[in-house]
Amino acid sequence: MNLITISGPPSSGKTSVILKTIQALHQRDLKVGVVKFDCLYTDDDILYEKAGVPVKKGLSGSLCPDHYFVSNIEEVVQWGISQEVDLLITESAGLCNRCSPYIRDIKAVCVIDNLSGINTPKKIGPMLKSADIVVITKGDIVSQAEREVFASKVHSVNSKAITMHINGLTGQGAFELSTLLYDENENIETVKGKELRFSMPSALCSYCLGEKRIGEDYQMGNVRKMDLGGSNE
Repeated sequence: MNLITISGPPSSGKTSVILKTIQALHQRDLKVGVVKFDCLYTDDDILYEKAGVPVKKGLSGSLCPDHYFVSNIEEVVQWGISQEVDLLITESAGLCNRCSPYIRDIKAVCVIDNLSGINTPKKIGPMLKSADIVVITKGDIVSQAEREVFASKVHSVNSKAITMHINGLTGQGAFELSTLLYDENENIETVKGKELRFSMPSALCSYCLGEKRIGEDYQMGNVRKMDLGGSNE
């Protein structure tokens, strides 16, 4: 079984890209499974079921979705093996730009859209910088010049990644992505002992543990303060 991790900011078109890519993979008689991670709610699992794809979803609730992902990824891999899929795709919750849901030696795809702003690639951390493949969506809404400038911004942040444009509505470019995802010589039986490509966002403070009151008297643990000059004195 192959394992792929796909992440990206909210509403960048991850699910649409995955669905179109799965259509191309089905044409090659490959069985694909999907595990969708999200925070509070998602009905994307219904879309995958309609496409005939084995799917599970996990909602992190009050937990950081990245930490939730890492805590469950080994069980997810074993579920994929039990379903006898050729390719298992994990789709992360598109949330924090500091997210880093990538594992060493496991293909990592970041989906980002042209409408997010010209400086957005610089604002996204390991989720974009450590990806193997960067998919740019919604290129049909902007001009050719804007597409090229945005792609160059992505390249300046991650020059090693393969950058490609995919239309999530028509599926244009999805076949090319499908050829990059599956490697018949690769076989993942477990991810135990593997390492993340980058450390997770870290916070263990009183607010993590349920505190609601504001002020230094109620702040404990991993707290970082802004440098506001003399205004604190």
